[in-house]
Amino acid sequence: MLFQVFAGNAAVFIVALLLLAVTPITIHAPIRLGELAFLVAGLLLLLSADLVLLRRTLGPLRRLAETMHAVDPTRPGRRAKEEAHAGSEILALAQAFNEMLDRVETERRNSARVALAAQEAERLRIARELHDEIGQTLTAVALRAEYAAGQAPAQSEALTDIAETIKASLDDVRAIARELRPEALDDLGLVNALIALCSRVGQQGSVRVRREFDGRLPQLDADVELVIYRVAQEALTNVLRHSQAAQVTVSLRKQDANIVLEVSDDGRGLEEGMDEGSGIAGMRERAMLVGADLQITAEADHGVAVKLSVAPGTTH
Repeated sequence: MLFQVFAGNAAVFIVALLLLAVTPITIHAPIRLGELAFLVAGLLLLLSADLVLLRRTLGPLRRLAETMHAVDPTRPGRRAKEEAHAGSEILALAQAFNEMLDRVETERRNSARVALAAQEAERLRIARELHDEIGQTLTAVALRAEYAAGQAPAQSEALTDIAETIKASLDDVRAIARELRPEALDDLGLVNALIALCSRVGQQGSVRVRREFDGRLPQLDADVELVIYRVAQEALTNVLRHSQAAQVTVSLRKQDANIVLEVSDDGRGLEEGMDEGSGIAGMRERAMLVGADLQITAEADHGVAVKLSVAPGTTH
């Protein structure tokens, strides 16, 4: 870069020297108005030429700086353009920056994989304890309350109410266990797990859930299936909590070489400039884990569309 800057300035000076050497210019003392105007015009011309050469030389450095500012850790894959004509120093800087991004993204994927694996293991442990320990205890208490109601007619109404309350609590515990670790995903596969998820969401609120699932999906890695399910779960949870939508559509299809999940609603959307919450950040983390592309399209009063695109066997 130093040589390029020097060469550009040298070219301007050489042009100025040649103009002075071959142009029949006479400067009087005191200088005349026409001579002054000519000198000023020549100076402006030389400065303009110097500016053009410097902008051309330093342009790749400016573009590299813009790329550095635009890099977003939650949206990996962006790299600085390695311009061969930019000079060895700028090219080396761009290459070093891209290599640093590769290392950072690899480390972040590995860290996210470890953290999410630990999270899923803890979810599974808690879900099993809720189902096996608390669930069985509540079942036993409900049965005893029903038996006591039959033995004590005077208190049967109160005991029956207690039994019904315990059964409702048991249903809540089972629902929490299913949310923590979907048994259908392990036992029946992704499509059936999504069908069960959509059915539960449709029963929880006033939102009508429409399903569009491709029946000829390829075999998916377990990590990919889990990411798709969790993204769909978080998207549907956001619809129930925030969207005020009347209908949400969940689709899973094969598009070209990728599997595409899309969850779109007809709710109030997101206001412009609103920060992404922890739920969306979690979806981006999971998408990054399997090298998926996550796009969230939202407009005020036009609903939100969450689109996840991932290769069937991608696990980085």
